[in-house]
Amino acid sequence: MILNIDTATEYASLALASGDSILSGSKNEEIRDHASWIHNAILELMGTAGYALSQLDAIAVTAGPGSYTGLRVGMATAKGLCFVLNIPLITESTLKVMVFGAKQQAHFKRHGSNGKQPIATTEQFLIPMIDARRMEVYTAVYDLQLQEIMPAVALVLDSSSFKDLTGAPLVCFGSGSTKFRSIAAADRFEFIEVRSEAGWLAQLAFQKFQKNEFADLAYAEPLYLKEFYSPAKK
Repeated sequence: MILNIDTATEYASLALASGDSILSGSKNEEIRDHASWIHNAILELMGTAGYALSQLDAIAVTAGPGSYTGLRVGMATAKGLCFVLNIPLITESTLKVMVFGAKQQAHFKRHGSNGKQPIATTEQFLIPMIDARRMEVYTAVYDLQLQEIMPAVALVLDSSSFKDLTGAPLVCFGSGSTKFRSIAAADRFEFIEVRSEAGWLAQLAFQKFQKNEFADLAYAEPLYLKEFYSPAKK
């Protein structure tokens, strides 16, 4: 049984899973409340499902990129529980979790955007985007086999972004994709609604659990991609 924690974005969620089946879940839409929400939410989640923390086999967490504060909250919570319970930690890229969700939902096979026809090809590139202020996003590029084509970066978007990706349709999603939609070449991109969720993390985490692909509990840390920024108070 694995407890899955995702606080990497403005939308936080938990999922308790047995194998690849979700037993119970919890969500929080307020990014400023992730720290105060998470511990009580975990206890309520376990109680609702009828299990004790001592029955957990592992804990999984989205390791970034994403919100600086959100990543610290999720990672600290996951590592603390793993230390106390003496169970392994599983980490996964927030962007890969989003791509897995897009593939599972298969939105890109069912409908297009801007009145265009649905994309039907199997040669697609999936581009998750997390808002990182102004025109910057955290992004990467994956294929439908969840293979990383372009590693995670903090990217300032412009009309020429992803110009080197040719041939296959490009499917964009996530909180950062909205601002790219206004400048993207309309004939190259599709835009769909997908966000990171602990339920998607649960299925990827179970795959890692089966392979004993655990993070180093002492040295695991979030993938921030850039330095923390805080505006000076006047």
